[in-house]
Amino acid sequence: MPTPNPAALEFLLNRRSRPAKTLTTPVPQKDELMQILTAAARTPDHGKLEPWRFIVIDHAAMARLSELAKTRGAELALDPEQIAKGCAQFDQGNLAVAVIEVQRDAPKIPPLEQTYSAGAVCLALLNAALASGWGANWLSGWVSHDRGFMEQGFGLGAHERIAGLIHIGTPKSTPPERPRPDIEAITTWL
Repeated sequence: MPTPNPAALEFLLNRRSRPAKTLTTPVPQKDELMQILTAAARTPDHGKLEPWRFIVIDHAAMARLSELAKTRGAELALDPEQIAKGCAQFDQGNLAVAVIEVQRDAPKIPPLEQTYSAGAVCLALLNAALASGWGANWLSGWVSHDRGFMEQGFGLGAHERIAGLIHIGTPKSTPPERPRPDIEAITTWL
């Protein structure tokens, strides 16, 4: 007979990301953030490869990354709205964690499974921050997919890429509930 954890299930049934633009200070201190990262690292990981790592982005680094987004956006000839959106991820942030997917050479573990694990770490990190009482939001966007931005902003190697940018802070407001999937409509029983 399973042993239920009603508090954990209640949290998962009602969890809600907080928009990054609504997060402010204070942000987690290093010891608090390390606990959140430790919880995130308990993610399923086929082969124990740890195909991910973390880069903590503090407020000072946000300004540098915003400038890089502006420069890279111009180099890529993106429209001003796209550039502004890329910059805003960092202009409005105080603390974020970049989850970096690290593709490992593992003949028995396909690259796609490593990608899945990195995505699972993003969600685990988001949920750990929320469970700790912080507001959190998982962002990506063009900056997360641009090789030049990844290399210049984060020093990533050719075998690495950004899986997500998890912003963490104190929420200024509670967003309204959003529509949720119709579970009956998306579930098939075999």
